[in-house]
Amino acid sequence: MKETIDDYGNNTLLENIRSRRTISLDGLEIHYLEAGFEKPGQPLILMLHGFPELAYSWRKSMGFLAEAGFHVIAPDQRGFGRTVGWDYSYHQDLDAFSQTNLVIDMINLIYALGYESVASIIGHDFGSSVAGWAALMRPDIFQSVVLMSAPFVGPYSELLHSKNESNENDIEESLASLERPRRHYQDYFCSDQANTDMMNSEEGLNSFLRSYFHIKSADCEGNSPFELKSWTAEELSKMPTYYIMDLDQNMPQTVMPHKPSQFDVEQCKWLSDAELVIFETEFQRTGFQGGLNWYRSTKSYNSIRWQSLFYGRKIVVPSIFIAGESDWGPFQKPGSLEFMQEEVCMRFDGSYFVDGAGHWVQQENPEAVSKILLSFLDKIR
Repeated sequence: MKETIDDYGNNTLLENIRSRRTISLDGLEIHYLEAGFEKPGQPLILMLHGFPELAYSWRKSMGFLAEAGFHVIAPDQRGFGRTVGWDYSYHQDLDAFSQTNLVIDMINLIYALGYESVASIIGHDFGSSVAGWAALMRPDIFQSVVLMSAPFVGPYSELLHSKNESNENDIEESLASLERPRRHYQDYFCSDQANTDMMNSEEGLNSFLRSYFHIKSADCEGNSPFELKSWTAEELSKMPTYYIMDLDQNMPQTVMPHKPSQFDVEQCKWLSDAELVIFETEFQRTGFQGGLNWYRSTKSYNSIRWQSLFYGRKIVVPSIFIAGESDWGPFQKPGSLEFMQEEVCMRFDGSYFVDGAGHWVQQENPEAVSKILLSFLDKIR
């Protein structure tokens, strides 16, 4: 049923974490990291990464949960890492990368592992969206949800934007018309040049990834997020350029001027050179297009149509939100954090902002994140 993969992690994984692969599930072979597998029958925890990340992003938290008596699974999701069976191209049908299909991938995975339910599904960044949709669509399977860095508004995105002054369709024109012309990073990620730009950064993929991870972390000076008043070009332009880019700059050009010094790299305890090489190696092999197709799918007619089926549904299982204090993610869509807490999550148990962490909260301060997770899980066990 499962095949051990011994060379993943470059000796940077804890001994109690192993690398595994499923057989084909609906055409997809899912690679995942696993902890707490020694004792059969323990409650299952499913941890979902975001962009540009991997199952490996959870390496620092998995052991804590396993020691507390959970079977912990962190997969490379469709479009990432060593999971195979997805299309690498830009020109393709995007239905495979829709949020509903990504939830189906995870349901297939847990069934393949012999489970019928998940004690908690935990998602970071874009993985927060998949986790949110999973809990909303199948509360019988996903018994609780932890949303990290990206607030989840699910089928209510139109209702949220109705409270703002602009919508998704005209904001790009407004940003481009500013005195300093700008562009939303998600619009850039949906373009046909984004993958090529990032894969062919002048200083190489390793330097690009180092700079990208650094600029969104608490290590980078100037990450002091605050609530924006509205979804307007003027308000959005107050965010850092890695969210609201200069119109004439691509993502490598945006982040490379903030590349950390060698001294800063040596002082970075949460992402060593050896750990960064894992991300570099995987994205060098796959490119970024699989993950970028997640962004493109959110704008596709079919994705929006299928998600509208769930309009009126709320998340009824216990839920919490976690983010780093230096993370702009919770505030990039004005009003979304409050909307999630008050309108979407019916059994919401609090938002937690972790000191000394930016966007990569589970990597930057895994001890604090794990304590929050275990406290939440103890309440609902």
